[in-house]
Amino acid sequence: MVDDGALSAAELWANIVSFLTTYQAPIRIVGVIVGAVILRWALVVTIHRVVDRVVSGVKKAQNVEHTVEISTSPLHAVRVVQRTRTMGTVLNNLVTWAIVSVAIVLILGELSFSVTALIASAGILGAALGFGAQNVVKDMLNGLFMVFEDQLGVGDIVELQSTQGSISGVVETVGVRVTQIRDVGGVLWYVRNGEIINVGNRSQGWARVIIDLPAPYTSNVEEVQEVMLATANALASEPEYRRKVLEPPEIWGIESISAEALVIRLVMKVRTADQFDLARILRLRLKLALDQLGVAVPSLNRIVMDGIDASDAIRGSRRPTTPPEGSDL
Repeated sequence: MVDDGALSAAELWANIVSFLTTYQAPIRIVGVIVGAVILRWALVVTIHRVVDRVVSGVKKAQNVEHTVEISTSPLHAVRVVQRTRTMGTVLNNLVTWAIVSVAIVLILGELSFSVTALIASAGILGAALGFGAQNVVKDMLNGLFMVFEDQLGVGDIVELQSTQGSISGVVETVGVRVTQIRDVGGVLWYVRNGEIINVGNRSQGWARVIIDLPAPYTSNVEEVQEVMLATANALASEPEYRRKVLEPPEIWGIESISAEALVIRLVMKVRTADQFDLARILRLRLKLALDQLGVAVPSLNRIVMDGIDASDAIRGSRRPTTPPEGSDL
């Protein structure tokens, strides 16, 4: 009985060896696929852990629970979180493409294709198709440079000047080839990285709230300026907004003079994430303060700006205007 058992085990082992020898190529192909999947999973998990560790470290250092709350902390911390997450997305894409490419080469080798000849042929074919594929390479290189140079990151408010026009919105995804921008209307734009010429980032460093307030030509300019500055200082001193305002508000003076009005400029340096909210709140406070002062804001039919304000004439950066009363537009 023992000999029969030993013989059965020997036969079973011989059958296994025979099976592995007969189906050696398919088994190796399956092994390459399984190994590629496991390797990609391990690398992606590692990247996610590194990204989460960096983000958690920033949150712990700034003593916050959520990333959104970092807007009240030093601005460098916000950039570290955004850049880390963007780099994680790009690295995930690179890992996927690299592993898939290597796995395909190994599988073709197991199928008795001449990998050396295939690579040489691919080199010749790549040279022949270089002109057609140069846009793809340009997109990938430009995307990598934008990430490494920290030109933009996930969550940034940007204005992109591309060969196809201008796009403004929030960055949702920075890919190796395409960047996704969500505009204020909710439209998701896919912009090829190679077509991006200029990047205007509203989320880096600091921002400035600029209020150009028209006052009647006959009004007391000094009194109006004092009310405007006092209103802005009162807003900046409130506990809810104190951390969001980086410097005391300033009156820059009269920006333009016409027969209709004097345009007085008020500016306030704030954190990037709070620029638009503070601007809306400040406009409301100024309106109420001027109502108490008895100053009626005149209607403006036309204002000609020059100097630094001429940048608003660039396509895509023009602020929306409301037609005057009685206009057919």
